[in-house]
Parts: sequence; C-alpha cells; structure tokens
Amino acid sequence: MTDCLFCKIAAGTIPVTPIFEDDRVIAFADINPQAPTHFLVIPREHFADVTQVPAELLGHLLHAAARVAETQLPHGHRIAINTGPDGGQTVQHVHLHVLGGRPMGWPPG
Repeated sequence: MTDCLFCKIAAGTIPVTPIFEDDRVIAFADINPQAPTHFLVIPREHFADVTQVPAELLGHLLHAAARVAETQLPHGHRIAINTGPDGGQTVQHVHLHVLGGRPMGWPPG
C-alpha cells in the first residue's frame, strides 16, 4: 500500500532505528510512547488488522515481540494489539505494542 505509514517504514522509505528485524517483521520505538519502554512490532507485509494475519505470521510477530521484551524489559511487559476504532487502532496496518518499564494497571484505561 503506497499510503500506509507502516508499509513505508517496512520498505525503508521512512527511516527508523530497528530494535529487531528479520525478513518478515521489524520492531522499532513508538513515536508516542505510553510507557518508559514502548515499541511496535509490525509485519513487513500489509495486513489491515489482526483478523487478516495468517496464524503462522501472528505467532512469528508474538515471538519477535517476546524476544525483544526479554532483553529490554526483565521485570515484565504488556503486549497489546489494537483492532478497529473501538479497540483504539489508529494505523490500519497490524502492529503489536510492547510496553514496560513501569507497573501496568488493570484494567487498561
């Protein structure tokens, strides 16, 4: 998709400093962090939301998020996937939020 922000990041058109990347996913710091540590994990391929992602790729996204969190957030973390307007999704390219560096409240606000 030519007008998708995360597709441009995945293609390298918009530069980011990767925290982790492989041939299928890239992780980078969120520009509007909601916790001391907040990064996103996106697939390089465009999927509008989590309902479209093949199970194997979704597992790969979660594994990548957990791998990075393990090194950066030794005291725990939260992984969230916002889907649709009521779920708080603002970019129509599936992405995992990984947050940590402080205690997380429940329920989320």
